[in-house]
Amino acid sequence: MPGNPPRAHSVASLRLLLPFLRPYLGRALAAVVALFAAAGLTLAVGQGLRQIIDGGFRGGPGALNHAAMVMAAIVASLGFATSARYYLVTWLGERVAADIRRAVFDHLTQLDPRFYETARTGDLMSRLTADVALLQSLIGSAVSMGLRNALTGIGAFAMLVLTSAKLAGLMAVVVPMVVLPMIVFGRRERRLSRAAQERVADLAATAEEAINGMRTVQAFTHEAAERARYGAESERSVQAALRRVLTRTMLILSVILFGFGAITFALWVGGHDVMAGRMTGGDLTAFVFYAVLLASAGATVSELWGEIQRAAAAADRLAEILAVRPIITTPANPVALPVAEGRVTFREVSFRYPSRPETSALDGFSLEVAPGETVALVGPSGAGKTTVLSLLLRFYDPQNGVILLDGVDIARASPEAVRGRIGLVPQDPVIFSATVIDNIRYGRPEATEAEARAAAEAASAAGFIAALPEGFETHLGARGVTLSGGQRQRIAIARAILRDAPVLLLDEATSALDAESERAVQVALARLSKGRTTLVVAHRLATVRAADRIVVMEGGRIVATGTHEALLAEGGLYARLAALQFTDA
Repeated sequence: MPGNPPRAHSVASLRLLLPFLRPYLGRALAAVVALFAAAGLTLAVGQGLRQIIDGGFRGGPGALNHAAMVMAAIVASLGFATSARYYLVTWLGERVAADIRRAVFDHLTQLDPRFYETARTGDLMSRLTADVALLQSLIGSAVSMGLRNALTGIGAFAMLVLTSAKLAGLMAVVVPMVVLPMIVFGRRERRLSRAAQERVADLAATAEEAINGMRTVQAFTHEAAERARYGAESERSVQAALRRVLTRTMLILSVILFGFGAITFALWVGGHDVMAGRMTGGDLTAFVFYAVLLASAGATVSELWGEIQRAAAAADRLAEILAVRPIITTPANPVALPVAEGRVTFREVSFRYPSRPETSALDGFSLEVAPGETVALVGPSGAGKTTVLSLLLRFYDPQNGVILLDGVDIARASPEAVRGRIGLVPQDPVIFSATVIDNIRYGRPEATEAEARAAAEAASAAGFIAALPEGFETHLGARGVTLSGGQRQRIAIARAILRDAPVLLLDEATSALDAESERAVQVALARLSKGRTTLVVAHRLATVRAADRIVVMEGGRIVATGTHEALLAEGGLYARLAALQFTDA
């Protein structure tokens, strides 16, 4: 996966394309027919030239006119066949590329957070764009041109033999000299292509990281350092690409030198044969035409071989993603959830994050939350509070223990069914590059405009939304950079309100709000929480004083449970945290 060292891959990697080509078999066959027709008509041009020179020049104006008309018909047919081939293969490349891109993206949406703990966004984007573009070029151009030139080359050599066996023998000596560099340099280019594509992915990842964190970069005056880092990655990418280009250059040079050198030698020998009367001028013209076709075909095929190597490396990188199997899956026979009550149960749950296997995030964690109850999870950073929410959402499965939703083990239910009963307001809400109302409707896409506006009102978001240039139709920038932290949080709260789920998860839901907005949102959340099971993660203890129960966590375990007053009276960790916060206040 991302970050793996480059290694050699064979063109067998291109088998990835077969399932995507199968739906368009009819178009592909039509393209093959047009390709064969274009190759055959290209060879016919040589005979047309011979007829014009030998028949037309010697037979008078009538014979010349007839030969010219035949030649014109051949050229016109060649034009139609070539145009049809181009349209069909280009259409095929566009459709297959779109299907591959959609399949990879669909697969990425099914992978669980474990995959994204180590995957780099820039690398994934490179695979979705640059690598798919290489496959699109292969299908929409390289394969067609390669087959056409291979057929033309084979046909041209056959016509060379028919025209002059002696001169054809001279050309045959050159063929191994052309094929050998293709094999040697082709293998090297395959390795270098993979390395070059990995460097492009590194470059994209570096740029994506810097751009997303530009405010932090500028706040810490790291512009020069980031420019230097990007410049270094860019230079690595250029050097990797130049090594591949040098290999391709040597391949093209060897093919042209041997191929066209042979043509020159054959033309010299053939010229002497014409002067000696051993062959006609038309024969020599046709021979030269076929020899040029053969050499051009060899040069083109050698160049396209490099494209095939690059596409093979791209296919392998895409296959790596498609081969990743999600850990969180729907069981073969999922258990249906009963009528929603909102009862949540954790029984002896232990969990370690895959990226941090040496540390327990939860250790023997047991908790039962009754329908409609509001439970606050508090404790120092790293206590495991957010992990509880992540496991309930089934972003991960625990190594030990069981989690129940309305009496059903969530591991035996469909993840979609489980998540469909949960509303979430995360600590760092995601705002999509869409309108305000579309961002709110993300909680329930089928909701009406009136329902979305009511949710915004309940989240105390309607006021600032009305002040935006186009109100609810205002298009928000990427990641909601045009909004303040508090405004983004209130849109996320409106999204959760609109979802209207029986279980509500609040992960520092009011952490970014000013005092006035926090009070308004707390009132809205209090109304929303009625009749719903609510789990609240909070560092600010003042926001959870009204919870039905406060669960104090440390080291992945529950160390105390009770109301705010009871926990203060009990002393211990909660009392110490409260003393620190309320003293500072």
